[in-house]
This record gives sequence, C-alpha cells and structure tokens, in this order.
Amino acid sequence: MGNLKASFVGTDGKEYLIDDIEPGQSLMEAAKLRGVAGIMGDCLGSCACATCHVYVDAAWTEKAGAPDDIEAAMLDMVADIAKDNSRLSCQIRMNADLDGIKMTVAPSAY
Repeated sequence: MGNLKASFVGTDGKEYLIDDIEPGQSLMEAAKLRGVAGIMGDCLGSCACATCHVYVDAAWTEKAGAPDDIEAAMLDMVADIAKDNSRLSCQIRMNADLDGIKMTVAPSAY
C-alpha cells in the first residue's frame, strides 16, 4: 500500500532509497526499519533526543516545513551541527506532498 518515496544519505555516505513508505509514517520510522546509517531514534519518535537529525535538501525545505517549538528546542541541543535546514526526521510525517523528499543524515552529536 505504501508507495511514497524518500532518500537519505546516511552517515556512511551511502544513499538509501526507500520506496514503500506508508502515508503518516514518520521518516525516522521508515529509516530505522531500513537500517539507514546514523538514524538512531533513541527516544522512539517522542522528540526528546535528536538522534534522528537530518538536513533536508534545499528543494524540500518549504514542503517539509519548519520545526515547532519543541523540535527547535531539541535542535538547540545539537546547535554545533544544526543548520537552517535541520529537522528531526521523527517529526516529519510522510504524505503525498513529500513524495521523493531527499535528506542527509547529520553527523552524531553524541
């Protein structure tokens, strides 16, 4: 049923194309299930750890949206590696508008 796509460049430099993401699934969940290098998701998507930090490709930042206040606070914890296009992949829920989204996994701050 899930036929939405996303691609990640993992911390290993490898590109991971995921082509069967269910609408509503978080990008962190999809990445963890497929073993994307660098996506840890230690807090299981509760927006409490920043171990699923990604840099959203410039072409997708507007569609992915800006972080809310809680997510921004988590990104402040990794401010030394955060960028304007930083997001926590647990907070991005897949939908048709994001089909084909591209991102790079941030290096670990831990």
